[in-house]
Amino acid sequence: MAGSTDGRVTAAVLIIGDEILSGRTQDTNLRDIAKYLGVLGVDLAEARTVPDVLEEIVAALNALRERYDYVLTTGGIGPTHDDITADAVAAAFGVELIEHPEIIAMMTARWGGVELNAARRRMARVPVGGELVKNPVQGPPGFTIGNVFVLAGVPTIMRGMLEDVGWRLRSGTVTVARTVRVEGSGEGVIAAPLEAVAKAHPDMSLGSYPFFGDGVYGSNLVLRSRDQDELAQALEELVAALKDAGIDNIREVENA
Repeated sequence: MAGSTDGRVTAAVLIIGDEILSGRTQDTNLRDIAKYLGVLGVDLAEARTVPDVLEEIVAALNALRERYDYVLTTGGIGPTHDDITADAVAAAFGVELIEHPEIIAMMTARWGGVELNAARRRMARVPVGGELVKNPVQGPPGFTIGNVFVLAGVPTIMRGMLEDVGWRLRSGTVTVARTVRVEGSGEGVIAAPLEAVAKAHPDMSLGSYPFFGDGVYGSNLVLRSRDQDELAQALEELVAALKDAGIDNIREVENA
């Protein structure tokens, strides 16, 4: 794992599943993970979506876990033949899969001591050396190995599993955001002032997010930084630059 070299703590999300790529299922896990990690000071730096193809999952996982401090995967840990995330993670780490006795015991108790069929036993497979990630919602747990966390694709279950991930992560400095709302001016007018401030503060993130509706248009200009003093200075410079460009309908708004 290469990880970060600038003091940042970084993560990537690998979304696994044909149903996401086909459009049959809308992914919400990426948004929830990004918000959860942001509170911990972990920057979500990349996200990829791959189909239920072993070789593609392995290639993506190996690339991401080498580049970032952590990788979180979602999807593909259910009981059907196309749930191959555990197989792919084991292949990426070069280890065998085993049926975890704790998961077998959980499922046996849940189904009243009935012998587990092959489909259910698929959900008990964990790579050798892996540790369990608790599932407080329903069904078997996820698992973690190395810097990889393997979570469910069902959003409610994934969010529950996240609670057993956060404490295992190395936290960084939380990024703070401030937003300036500009109404009645298009991005063509806003672009030059925004670019000038961005060049003056290369370590910060500045973005423009247009809005339209109810006869109102404009942009939300979002500034993000770990340095609150620099953030405040950049915001003052941006407001001044916008006013110099003849833009008056400017106000700071709360971040969502």
